[in-house]
Order: sequence, then C-alpha cells, then structure tokens
Amino acid sequence: MNINTVGILGAGKVGMVLAQLAVRAGYKVLIAGSGSEKKIALTVDVLAPGALAVDAKSMADGVDIVILALPLGKYKTIDKDSLKEILVIDAMNYWWEVDGLRTDLTNPMQSSSELIQKYLSKSHVVKAFNHMGYHNLSDESKMNEKFERKAIAIAGDSVNDVQAVAYFVDSLGFDPLFIGPLSNGIKLEPGSEAFGANVDKYTLQKIIAGFSSTAHGQNILKARNNGH
Repeated sequence: MNINTVGILGAGKVGMVLAQLAVRAGYKVLIAGSGSEKKIALTVDVLAPGALAVDAKSMADGVDIVILALPLGKYKTIDKDSLKEILVIDAMNYWWEVDGLRTDLTNPMQSSSELIQKYLSKSHVVKAFNHMGYHNLSDESKMNEKFERKAIAIAGDSVNDVQAVAYFVDSLGFDPLFIGPLSNGIKLEPGSEAFGANVDKYTLQKIIAGFSSTAHGQNILKARNNGH
C-alpha cells in the first residue's frame, strides 16, 4: 500500500503533533476538527504549517490513511460512510475529564478499538499512537536515524493493514512493534502498564508481555469508583 495523503480527524494536541510529524515526513496532510475548517485554519497554519485544514466529510476524499485523534466519547460523530474501505488508525483514549463517566467506554474485557471497529464496520481499523503522550511523540521522533528510537505498539487483525501502519510509524521516526490482534489493544490503554510508555522496542515488548487482564480490570474499576 502506498501512503501519500494522510487525513487526521481531531485538531487537538495529538492530532496536531501527528500532523507536524507527517508533514515533516513528506506526506500531504489534511486535518479536520469536529466543526468547520474555518475554526481550526489559523491553528493549523501556526502549529502544523504545511497541513491543510478541511471539513470532516471532505477530508476522506483521496486520502490513503486516516488517523482518529478525537475524544473517544465523540466516536459516534464520525461519518461512517466517508471512511468506507479506508485504513483507519485509532489513536483515541478514554478520558473521564473530557468524555464524562461512561461505562460503555471502559469495558475492562474489550479494547476501545474493538468498539471503533464495530462502529466503523466497513473500515479497516488498526490501533497505534495511543500509548505515548503527545509531547513524547513530538520530542522522540527520529526520522533519519535507525538506532535508539522509541517504539510505537500496533494492534490489528489484518496483516496487510498492520504492515501499512508499521511502515507509516517507521516513517514518522519510531520503531513499530506488532502486538497481535485488535483485541490486544487493551494492553495499551489507560490502566495498563504500557500506557504512557516512552521506551525502546525491547522494553515495550517486555512491558506488554507482563500485562495482566485481572490487574487491568481492577485498575479500571478502581478508577470508576474514584470518579476517574
């Protein structure tokens, strides 16, 4: 799969950083917020020069890959038809401060990316870029180096889709680490040890190998009970 044009849905911190990296890597980048492109045009010009602000519906026209960087609670606002048959990278996470206290987004037995794949049933969803903070994504990219790079974990059900995302991750300056099917994306989400990881490929692999579904479920339930 040749990736030339990247669409980013979400003009917040993660979306802007990924736009910066994609422009620097030589991709054509279209970025959309939840409203009119006029609302984000100045922000895009200042924070991600070279990227083009567009509206959400037209963003999908002609793109090779789309990154979802919206608050997870807004996933049902995504136009499913516009993303039909498109490779979609889910970089979203549940944040109670933004999304509210919602048990439907915090199933301790299911990756939130599985929820996104169910909603975008005609798209090809792969999970990536969700476990590293936006500031680390910005600071740790090493596009022209192959040593001492930080790792980005990838979870997906299709070999071809995962390979395409791995190529994209590499081109943005990180070592891709495949961790298995989309359901394994739960190992990268808030409440897991890998969430927030800013480490090399070997270290990240060890962290993910030590994932405990029981401990993760307890962390999710504890967060619910404490109101976050």
